[in-house]
Amino acid sequence: MTLELVSKNRCFKGEIHKYTHCSALIKGKMAFNIFLPDVALSKSKKVPVLYFLSGLTCNEDNMVTKAGALPYLSDEEIALVTPDTSPRDTGIDGEEDDWELGTGASFYVDATQEPWKSSYNMYSYVQKELQQLVSESFFVDDSRVSIFGHSMGGHGALVLSMRNPGHYKSVSAFAPICHPSLSNWGRKQFMAYLGKDEKEWSKYDATELVKGYNGPILPVLIDQGDADQFYSTKQLLTSHFVVAAETHGCRVNLQSNMRPGYDHSYWFIQTFIKDHISFHAKYLKGEQATF
Repeated sequence: MTLELVSKNRCFKGEIHKYTHCSALIKGKMAFNIFLPDVALSKSKKVPVLYFLSGLTCNEDNMVTKAGALPYLSDEEIALVTPDTSPRDTGIDGEEDDWELGTGASFYVDATQEPWKSSYNMYSYVQKELQQLVSESFFVDDSRVSIFGHSMGGHGALVLSMRNPGHYKSVSAFAPICHPSLSNWGRKQFMAYLGKDEKEWSKYDATELVKGYNGPILPVLIDQGDADQFYSTKQLLTSHFVVAAETHGCRVNLQSNMRPGYDHSYWFIQTFIKDHISFHAKYLKGEQATF
Protein backbone atom coordinates (compact mmCIF):
# COMPACT_ATOMS: atom_id res chain seq x y z
CA MET A 1 0.00 0.00 0.00
CA THR A 2 1.61 3.25 -1.13
CA LEU A 3 1.65 6.35 1.03
CA GLU A 4 1.72 9.77 -0.60
CA LEU A 5 3.34 12.49 1.50
CA VAL A 6 1.27 15.67 1.32
CA SER A 7 3.14 17.85 3.82
CA LYS A 8 5.83 17.69 6.50
CA ASN A 9 6.43 20.26 9.26
CA ARG A 10 8.82 20.51 12.17
CA CYS A 11 6.97 20.81 15.49
CA PHE A 12 8.55 20.66 18.97
CA LYS A 13 10.87 17.61 19.16
CA GLY A 14 9.46 15.87 16.11
CA GLU A 15 7.60 16.27 12.84
CA ILE A 16 3.96 16.23 11.79
CA HIS A 17 3.36 14.49 8.45
CA LYS A 18 0.19 14.35 6.39
CA TYR A 19 -0.34 11.37 4.09
CA THR A 20 -2.96 10.08 1.71
CA HIS A 21 -3.36 6.53 0.48
CA CYS A 22 -5.82 4.38 -1.42
CA SER A 23 -7.88 2.28 0.97
CA ALA A 24 -9.12 -1.16 -0.04
CA LEU A 25 -11.79 -1.09 2.67
CA ILE A 26 -13.05 2.41 1.86
CA LYS A 27 -12.57 1.96 -1.90
CA GLY A 28 -11.12 5.41 -2.21
CA LYS A 29 -8.51 7.85 -0.96
CA MET A 30 -8.08 8.42 2.77
CA ALA A 31 -5.95 10.93 4.66
CA PHE A 32 -4.28 10.95 8.05
CA ASN A 33 -1.73 12.93 10.05
CA ILE A 34 1.02 11.39 12.13
CA PHE A 35 3.25 13.09 14.70
CA LEU A 36 6.60 11.35 14.93
CA PRO A 37 9.01 12.17 17.79
CA ASP A 38 12.66 12.59 16.86
CA VAL A 39 13.61 9.17 18.26
CA ALA A 40 11.18 7.55 15.82
CA LEU A 41 12.39 9.68 12.91
CA SER A 42 16.00 8.71 13.61
CA LYS A 43 14.95 5.09 14.19
CA SER A 44 16.86 5.06 17.46
CA LYS A 45 13.84 3.88 19.45
CA LYS A 46 10.42 2.51 18.58
CA VAL A 47 7.71 4.64 20.15
CA PRO A 48 4.17 3.83 21.34
CA VAL A 49 1.21 5.03 19.25
CA LEU A 50 -1.87 6.98 20.29
CA TYR A 51 -4.82 7.19 17.88
CA PHE A 52 -7.30 10.06 18.05
CA LEU A 53 -10.76 9.89 16.47
CA SER A 54 -12.47 13.21 15.77
CA GLY A 55 -16.15 14.09 15.90
CA LEU A 56 -18.96 15.04 13.55
CA THR A 57 -18.05 17.38 10.65
CA CYS A 58 -14.34 17.14 11.48
CA ASN A 59 -11.44 15.74 9.49
CA GLU A 60 -7.89 14.57 10.13
CA ASP A 61 -6.64 18.11 10.85
CA ASN A 62 -8.87 19.33 13.69
CA MET A 63 -7.08 17.62 16.52
CA VAL A 64 -3.50 18.41 15.49
CA THR A 65 -4.27 22.08 14.86
CA LYS A 66 -6.66 22.81 17.75
CA ALA A 67 -6.10 20.46 20.70
CA GLY A 68 -2.61 21.53 21.81
CA ALA A 69 -1.45 17.93 22.23
CA LEU A 70 1.88 18.00 20.40
CA PRO A 71 4.17 19.48 23.10
CA TYR A 72 3.06 16.81 25.56
CA LEU A 73 3.38 13.99 23.02
CA SER A 74 6.83 15.32 22.13
CA ASP A 75 7.94 15.25 25.77
CA GLU A 76 6.53 11.75 26.28
CA GLU A 77 7.94 10.46 22.95
CA ILE A 78 4.58 9.11 21.79
CA ALA A 79 3.43 9.05 18.17
CA LEU A 80 -0.03 10.40 17.36
CA VAL A 81 -2.21 9.32 14.42
CA THR A 82 -5.33 11.29 13.44
CA PRO A 83 -7.40 9.73 10.64
CA ASP A 84 -10.24 11.38 8.76
CA THR A 85 -13.74 10.86 10.15
CA SER A 86 -15.31 9.23 7.09
CA PRO A 87 -14.88 8.38 3.43
CA ARG A 88 -15.19 11.37 1.09
CA ASP A 89 -16.35 11.87 -2.48
CA THR A 90 -17.67 8.33 -2.82
CA GLY A 91 -20.45 9.33 -5.19
CA ILE A 92 -23.12 7.98 -2.82
CA ASP A 93 -26.36 9.85 -3.38
CA GLY A 94 -27.13 12.14 -0.43
CA GLU A 95 -23.68 11.84 1.11
CA GLU A 96 -23.34 15.63 1.44
CA ASP A 97 -26.97 16.47 2.28
CA ASP A 98 -26.96 16.05 6.08
CA TRP A 99 -24.11 17.01 8.43
CA GLU A 100 -25.13 14.18 10.77
CA LEU A 101 -25.01 11.44 8.12
CA GLY A 102 -22.51 10.62 5.40
CA THR A 103 -19.43 12.80 4.96
CA GLY A 104 -17.81 13.57 8.31
CA ALA A 105 -20.35 11.38 10.13
CA SER A 106 -19.31 7.74 9.77
CA PHE A 107 -19.89 6.90 13.46
CA TYR A 108 -16.94 4.51 13.03
CA VAL A 109 -19.12 1.57 12.03
CA ASP A 110 -18.92 -0.98 9.23
CA ALA A 111 -22.14 -0.25 7.36
CA THR A 112 -24.32 -3.18 6.32
CA GLN A 113 -26.99 -1.25 4.44
CA GLU A 114 -27.18 0.24 0.96
CA PRO A 115 -25.92 2.63 -0.25
CA TRP A 116 -23.36 2.99 2.54
CA LYS A 117 -21.90 -0.50 2.83
CA SER A 118 -19.64 -0.23 -0.19
CA SER A 119 -17.43 2.45 1.42
CA TYR A 120 -18.48 3.24 4.99
CA ASN A 121 -16.28 0.69 6.74
CA MET A 122 -14.54 2.98 9.20
CA TYR A 123 -14.50 0.51 12.09
CA SER A 124 -12.35 -1.95 10.13
CA TYR A 125 -10.40 0.84 8.48
CA VAL A 126 -9.22 2.23 11.83
CA GLN A 127 -8.78 -1.11 13.59
CA LYS A 128 -7.12 -3.05 10.77
CA GLU A 129 -6.05 -1.23 7.64
CA LEU A 130 -4.78 2.02 9.14
CA GLN A 131 -2.99 0.41 12.06
CA GLN A 132 -1.30 -2.13 9.81
CA LEU A 133 -0.21 0.67 7.50
CA VAL A 134 1.22 2.71 10.38
CA SER A 135 3.00 -0.32 11.83
CA GLU A 136 4.61 -1.19 8.50
CA SER A 137 5.55 2.36 7.50
CA PHE A 138 6.90 4.00 10.68
CA PHE A 139 9.25 3.20 13.57
CA VAL A 140 6.51 2.51 16.10
CA ASP A 141 5.80 -0.25 18.59
CA ASP A 142 2.48 -1.85 17.64
CA SER A 143 2.37 -3.72 20.95
CA ARG A 144 1.90 -0.38 22.74
CA VAL A 145 -1.22 1.24 21.33
CA SER A 146 -3.91 3.41 22.97
CA ILE A 147 -6.86 5.35 21.61
CA PHE A 148 -8.96 8.41 22.43
CA GLY A 149 -11.47 10.68 20.79
CA HIS A 150 -14.01 13.48 20.99
CA SER A 151 -17.81 13.24 20.73
CA MET A 152 -18.51 10.82 17.84
CA GLY A 153 -14.82 9.97 17.99
CA GLY A 154 -15.05 9.29 21.73
CA HIS A 155 -17.83 6.85 20.90
CA GLY A 156 -15.56 5.22 18.32
CA ALA A 157 -12.63 4.99 20.71
CA LEU A 158 -14.70 3.35 23.46
CA VAL A 159 -16.22 0.86 21.01
CA LEU A 160 -12.90 -0.09 19.43
CA SER A 161 -11.25 -0.60 22.81
CA MET A 162 -13.96 -2.86 24.21
CA ARG A 163 -14.45 -4.88 21.03
CA ASN A 164 -10.73 -5.64 20.85
CA PRO A 165 -9.79 -6.74 24.38
CA GLY A 166 -6.08 -6.42 25.12
CA HIS A 167 -5.26 -4.51 21.95
CA TYR A 168 -5.34 -1.06 23.55
CA LYS A 169 -3.44 -0.26 26.73
CA SER A 170 -5.93 2.50 27.61
CA VAL A 171 -8.81 4.54 26.22
CA SER A 172 -10.08 8.04 26.92
CA ALA A 173 -12.75 10.36 25.60
CA PHE A 174 -13.86 13.97 25.66
CA ALA A 175 -17.66 14.32 25.77
CA PRO A 176 -18.29 10.97 24.05
CA ILE A 177 -21.58 9.78 22.59
CA CYS A 178 -22.04 6.97 25.09
CA HIS A 179 -25.40 5.35 24.39
CA PRO A 180 -26.13 5.89 20.67
CA SER A 181 -28.85 3.25 20.59
CA LEU A 182 -30.99 5.59 22.72
CA SER A 183 -29.91 9.06 21.60
CA ASN A 184 -30.72 11.04 18.48
CA TRP A 185 -26.99 11.05 17.80
CA GLY A 186 -26.93 7.35 17.07
CA ARG A 187 -30.39 6.03 16.31
CA LYS A 188 -30.63 8.02 13.09
CA GLN A 189 -27.19 6.93 11.91
CA PHE A 190 -27.51 3.32 13.06
CA MET A 191 -30.81 2.97 11.22
CA ALA A 192 -29.18 4.22 8.03
CA TYR A 193 -25.89 2.35 8.31
CA LEU A 194 -26.91 -0.84 10.16
CA GLY A 195 -30.63 -1.30 9.49
CA LYS A 196 -33.61 -1.88 11.75
CA ASP A 197 -32.26 -4.75 13.87
CA GLU A 198 -31.27 -3.04 17.11
CA LYS A 199 -29.27 -6.11 18.20
CA GLU A 200 -26.77 -5.09 15.53
CA TRP A 201 -26.59 -1.62 17.02
CA SER A 202 -25.31 -2.96 20.34
CA LYS A 203 -22.02 -3.92 18.65
CA TYR A 204 -21.32 -0.21 18.31
CA ASP A 205 -22.80 1.02 21.59
CA ALA A 206 -20.31 1.65 24.41
CA THR A 207 -22.92 1.42 27.17
CA GLU A 208 -24.11 -1.97 25.94
CA LEU A 209 -20.57 -3.23 25.34
CA VAL A 210 -19.29 -2.32 28.80
CA LYS A 211 -22.01 -4.46 30.38
CA GLY A 212 -20.45 -7.56 28.85
CA TYR A 213 -16.77 -6.59 28.72
CA ASN A 214 -14.66 -9.44 30.08
CA GLY A 215 -11.20 -8.73 28.69
CA PRO A 216 -8.05 -7.55 30.46
CA ILE A 217 -8.56 -4.64 32.85
CA LEU A 218 -9.16 -1.59 30.69
CA PRO A 219 -8.25 1.88 32.02
CA VAL A 220 -10.86 4.42 30.87
CA LEU A 221 -10.81 8.20 31.32
CA ILE A 222 -13.83 10.35 30.41
CA ASP A 223 -14.07 14.12 30.69
CA GLN A 224 -17.45 15.82 30.25
CA GLY A 225 -18.34 19.51 30.52
CA ASP A 226 -21.54 20.39 32.34
CA ALA A 227 -22.14 23.38 30.01
CA ASP A 228 -22.03 21.14 26.94
CA GLN A 229 -25.21 21.83 24.95
CA PHE A 230 -25.24 18.29 23.61
CA TYR A 231 -24.96 16.86 27.11
CA SER A 232 -27.94 18.90 28.30
CA THR A 233 -30.05 17.81 25.30
CA LYS A 234 -29.23 14.15 26.01
CA GLN A 235 -27.29 13.53 22.80
CA LEU A 236 -24.32 12.09 24.70
CA LEU A 237 -25.83 10.18 27.67
CA THR A 238 -22.47 10.01 29.41
CA SER A 239 -24.09 9.04 32.69
CA HIS A 240 -25.50 5.86 31.11
CA PHE A 241 -21.98 4.58 30.45
CA VAL A 242 -20.78 5.56 33.91
CA VAL A 243 -23.64 3.73 35.62
CA ALA A 244 -23.24 0.66 33.39
CA ALA A 245 -19.48 0.56 34.03
CA GLU A 246 -19.95 0.89 37.77
CA THR A 247 -22.70 -1.73 37.82
CA HIS A 248 -21.46 -4.28 35.28
CA GLY A 249 -17.96 -3.27 34.24
CA CYS A 250 -15.89 -5.25 36.70
CA ARG A 251 -13.00 -5.29 34.21
CA VAL A 252 -13.14 -1.55 33.48
CA ASN A 253 -11.15 0.89 35.61
CA LEU A 254 -13.14 4.08 35.00
CA GLN A 255 -12.17 7.61 35.93
CA SER A 256 -14.98 10.01 35.02
CA ASN A 257 -14.83 13.77 35.54
CA MET A 258 -17.64 16.33 35.26
CA ARG A 259 -16.01 19.67 34.43
CA PRO A 260 -18.03 22.72 35.58
CA GLY A 261 -18.51 25.43 32.96
CA TYR A 262 -16.99 23.63 29.98
CA ASP A 263 -18.78 23.10 26.67
CA HIS A 264 -18.31 20.74 23.70
CA SER A 265 -15.59 22.72 21.92
CA TYR A 266 -11.86 22.30 21.38
CA TRP A 267 -11.32 24.93 24.10
CA PHE A 268 -12.53 22.23 26.48
CA ILE A 269 -10.19 19.69 24.90
CA GLN A 270 -7.21 22.08 25.09
CA THR A 271 -7.81 22.55 28.81
CA PHE A 272 -7.59 18.86 29.68
CA ILE A 273 -5.48 17.40 26.87
CA LYS A 274 -2.39 17.20 29.06
CA ASP A 275 -4.30 15.03 31.55
CA HIS A 276 -5.26 12.64 28.75
CA ILE A 277 -1.74 12.41 27.33
CA SER A 278 -0.35 11.74 30.83
CA PHE A 279 -3.04 9.11 31.43
CA HIS A 280 -2.13 7.22 28.26
CA ALA A 281 1.63 7.66 28.73
CA LYS A 282 1.42 5.86 32.06
CA TYR A 283 0.01 2.71 30.46
CA LEU A 284 1.88 2.93 27.17
CA LYS A 285 5.13 3.02 29.13
CA GLY A 286 4.48 -0.10 31.08
CA GLU A 287 2.29 0.52 34.12
CA GLN A 288 -0.07 -2.39 34.62
CA ALA A 289 -3.77 -1.63 34.80
CA THR A 290 -5.26 -2.38 38.22
CA PHE A 291 -8.23 -1.28 40.28
